[in-house]
Amino acid sequence: HVQLVESGGGSVQAGGSLRLSCAASGSTAGSYCMAWFRQAPGKEKEREGVAAIDSDGSISYADSVKGRFTISRDNAKNTLYLQMNSLKPEDTAIYYCAAARMVRWPSLSQHDYNYWGQGTQVTVS
Repeated sequence: HVQLVESGGGSVQAGGSLRLSCAASGSTAGSYCMAWFRQAPGKEKEREGVAAIDSDGSISYADSVKGRFTISRDNAKNTLYLQMNSLKPEDTAIYYCAAARMVRWPSLSQHDYNYWGQGTQVTVS
């Protein structure tokens, strides 16, 4: 079982940067596949996969963020990161950290992840 807590959200102007963090509890968190999802305003039932990183370091990005966002993890600190650069208003959303023991790689489907954080708001104006 893994518990996830996001931090680092906030408000920023278009073109700016933010870095999100996700602290994972549990000594085996490093063996999980982890990902970032986002839920835009008005899309309460849909979480869009943003980026994922597997336990072996493999990485997958959504086309909408390639070249702008960077996912990374520090297994020693049990922490997942999302560096977001060149932010656009359409990046405005609640960002969620997610984890799963195993996924069909590369997976950015919310249905493949069974542990979720509470979310952190990112607003780009």
